[in-house]
Amino acid sequence: MTDWARLEQLAAERPHDGRRFINRYPTPHHGLREFLRWQRQTGGRFPRRLPFPLRRPDPAELAAPAPQPRFTWIGHATYLIQYQGWNLLTDPVFAERCSPLSFAGPKRAVAPALEIDQLPPIHAVLVSHNHYDHLDRTAVDALNRRFGDQVLWFAPTGVGAWLRRRGIGRVVELSWWQHHREGEVDAFCVPSQHFSGRGARDRNRTLWCGWRLNWPDFSLMFAGDTGYAPVFEEIGDVLGPVDAALLPIGAYAPRWFMAPVHINPDEAVRIHLDLRARQSLAMHWGTFVLTDEPLDEPPKALAAALARHGVAADAFRVPGHGDTLTLESL
Repeated sequence: MTDWARLEQLAAERPHDGRRFINRYPTPHHGLREFLRWQRQTGGRFPRRLPFPLRRPDPAELAAPAPQPRFTWIGHATYLIQYQGWNLLTDPVFAERCSPLSFAGPKRAVAPALEIDQLPPIHAVLVSHNHYDHLDRTAVDALNRRFGDQVLWFAPTGVGAWLRRRGIGRVVELSWWQHHREGEVDAFCVPSQHFSGRGARDRNRTLWCGWRLNWPDFSLMFAGDTGYAPVFEEIGDVLGPVDAALLPIGAYAPRWFMAPVHINPDEAVRIHLDLRARQSLAMHWGTFVLTDEPLDEPPKALAAALARHGVAADAFRVPGHGDTLTLESL
């Protein structure tokens, strides 16, 4: 049950210090000096890419209606979510590299499970922030060419302007705790602990967020990219328990550098509990080599964390690349 009075109070707060957007809870600023320290410690070496299996979903099956909430993991933070006639994408990234350059930067270990021309008609896209591994310019352009104004783009403050400059016509741009009703669906922009920026001079000039969507009989949380903070317990208190949560489990090492902005698997389980999620699905692992943990470590660490916290293993699932799961079968 949504606490509308508390929601209105929180929506009146401005996550901005007059110059830049800020986290709800103080976050250390790791800049170039800390990045260079990290690279010195690793010698500039990243874990090797691993050949994860890739299931290629049948586009014809995905074109059929989904009587129960249906989730297909395309890779990294990109899910296709289907329910009640809605086909949604989260943080669409289909490029080979998450980088401003086509020839350099983190490269995919696993290809996207679907290409854009294989997708069913897309009705909405949830964008959490503007980092290259969450917002792919070529994917935005391709989605707009294929679907045009059929798509409603949900974006945090500032990112909407970037989308409009790329010719996107329908944008819902919200700040934390604001919400938009589309048909029978309430979409809430909720806080996360992260940062933004696509270049050297625009750090935190746009907002970052998660998204909570409520249908009359189903609720969804897409956490985006985040460190751990009390915001998730607050989201659970204000918006109530959630049926399905998409939570990151990778890109967390070294902890001294990543902890403020990237959760590890143990913290993902804590968020699952804070949100009072009926079911969580993992994302943000096994697709790009971004940090120091081995690419196949997050699912193993998640299994251990679930056991430590006394959470059933089937309450927090880890789909493989291209897997399609329905809520009734989770």
